Amino acid sequence: MINSALRDAGHAAHCHWVANPNRLADTLSAENVELLILNCDSYADAIREVVKQKDRYNPEVPVIAMQEQAAEADIESAMRSGACDLVSMGLKSRLQSVVSRELRALRVERALNSTLQSATEYKRQLKDHMAASASSYALVQEGIFMDVNDAWLEQFKVKDKDDLVGMPVMDNFEAESQAALKGALVATIAGKWQKDEKLVVKAHIDSGDAEELHLEFRKIDLDDGPCVQIRIAPQLKVAEEPTKLVHDALKRDPTMLFYHRAQFLERLIKRLQRKPQSGTHCLVYIKPDNFGEIHDKVGIIESEEILAQLAETVRKRMHPRDVAGRFEGTSIMVLLERGKPRDAQVWGKQLIDHLKTVTFDVGNTSTHLTCSVGACGFSEVFGSLEEFVAATVDAYKLGKQAGGGQSFLSESADEDTKQREFDAIWVKHLKAALMDDRFLLAQLPIAGLRSDSIQMYDLLVRMIDEQGTSVLPSEFLPAAERNNMMKNIDRWMLTAAIDFCSKHEADRVFVRLSQQSITDGTTAAWMEQKFDEQDFDCSRIVIQIPEQDAAKHIKQTKELVKQTRKLGVGFALQHYGIDQERFQILDILKPDYIKIDGELMHTLMTDNSMQDAVSKIVKAAQKRNIKTIAERVENANAMAVLFQLGLDFMQGHYVHEPEVVLQDTDSGVHTTLEELSAAQAT
Repeated sequence: MINSALRDAGHAAHCHWVANPNRLADTLSAENVELLILNCDSYADAIREVVKQKDRYNPEVPVIAMQEQAAEADIESAMRSGACDLVSMGLKSRLQSVVSRELRALRVERALNSTLQSATEYKRQLKDHMAASASSYALVQEGIFMDVNDAWLEQFKVKDKDDLVGMPVMDNFEAESQAALKGALVATIAGKWQKDEKLVVKAHIDSGDAEELHLEFRKIDLDDGPCVQIRIAPQLKVAEEPTKLVHDALKRDPTMLFYHRAQFLERLIKRLQRKPQSGTHCLVYIKPDNFGEIHDKVGIIESEEILAQLAETVRKRMHPRDVAGRFEGTSIMVLLERGKPRDAQVWGKQLIDHLKTVTFDVGNTSTHLTCSVGACGFSEVFGSLEEFVAATVDAYKLGKQAGGGQSFLSESADEDTKQREFDAIWVKHLKAALMDDRFLLAQLPIAGLRSDSIQMYDLLVRMIDEQGTSVLPSEFLPAAERNNMMKNIDRWMLTAAIDFCSKHEADRVFVRLSQQSITDGTTAAWMEQKFDEQDFDCSRIVIQIPEQDAAKHIKQTKELVKQTRKLGVGFALQHYGIDQERFQILDILKPDYIKIDGELMHTLMTDNSMQDAVSKIVKAAQKRNIKTIAERVENANAMAVLFQLGLDFMQGHYVHEPEVVLQDTDSGVHTTLEELSAAQAT
């Protein structure tokens, strides 16, 4: 009866009948028993005796008692004696339910015990590996040291493990590295930290020294919850010939550690001969204001130490691809790679604002320092390096004449006759590209910091010259803007975006709109007509407008957003955050996304005030249900800080380089801009 009842319930039952208590021990030792069903009416031993005998072999095996009749009092007595339940022989369905329940519980318990045993063994092996390894390891849970190996203790010059275990991890690292470290720990637990990625931090050693370390992170699941294993990655040190070291030292100024003027100019010429990876080259000239007063305050000799500290402040705000030199006297010149010249001016302004919070200490004397900054974007309008440098220095002079402590951008190229001549050349190239349909689309993936469920791309335009070489937008778009050619490029971009979405699994694509499209009252109607023609899901398009353009044309932007929202099109504010705490525009335009300006990313890792500013933006966006995207994320340190600050998405070279798409010239998307212009005219 039992055998058939179990098989009817779907259990692959193989029953062993034990009639004599003397044979029960043999069966329990020889067979893999999962369940005991005790016939209380005919078996010689009582329930308690069977349970005791069973417990000597396998305590987890359940015992189900059975008898002809089972009243509530009988069930209570049987369970008090150690049985899991008591069933009556006449209720087959209850027997099936009780057996199914107990078998499920048994198997779950066995699986859990196996998992716990494996976790315990894994934890033991992990501790053994850490103890035997020459590398420095630490286990961290919720920001607290759970365990460290001897190599870690030696690295941080700690005598006893008890001095670290149970203490906050942040106590061992400099303040400028703590935001990135917090973000890396959270990202690792969330599964967002990339394998083999290293975080560069400055560690606080017991002796008082600050040492640069490269940390690797790995998520470890232990029985007491997930934790992070931190490993200090060995830094490869390449032995260099003494002669080479001497030559390298001779190239740099001993005070600032930047290149000497001649060495800097040599590198400047080489950099200007090749295109940057993105954006444009910008030259910045930095000079302290009223340095003579500081010279008198701290003395002739100690004034060089002030310049050394100023140079270190500038160095911390530079991107790895930037290059700097001591140009003359107290001045510093830096070649930046930025999206556009305005970014260089903003970089200078951020440096000036930061210096207001810095105290320079020399011996027992403390002082403050201000500086003026001149910036200029590189353009072929400059006939020589001399003109380029002179324009940059002239921009500095404007800031100095305005009272100092200001960052000025050179606009001489816009006002110069050469600019008009230069534009005339570009207009010819642009018109030729329009006629020959030599425009391509490039995609830049936008990665999720919280979730990867949405595939998003930022779409960029590339022009192909007559030799088949890709031309960056920073080279031809300024001329197109000055000569009223941007509206048609915008419409080509929107048409190309529709085709991109039809060929790729893209949930959202971001398309830039220029001032010309914003102020053109026909833009929304044209978009609606184009979307209807293609039967396109408009929710896959997000139009993005720079914050400064939106603020300048707030009425037209609001109307454009209102009309396109009716179609289902999303809206993003681009380059947001330069004008800090401009939250009113968020309430007026109600964007779906804000892209935090990439210029803020370069100093975010070490600048606490910049982190506070970005944190305010993120909180303001979260309050308004706006998603945040960080522009121009270049490395893991920046990603870690962004994760800590609560941003939703990021884009930049750390995520992916821009990739050209839609190169098939037979594609229907290659409607020429000339044709679009003709269609608009009709």
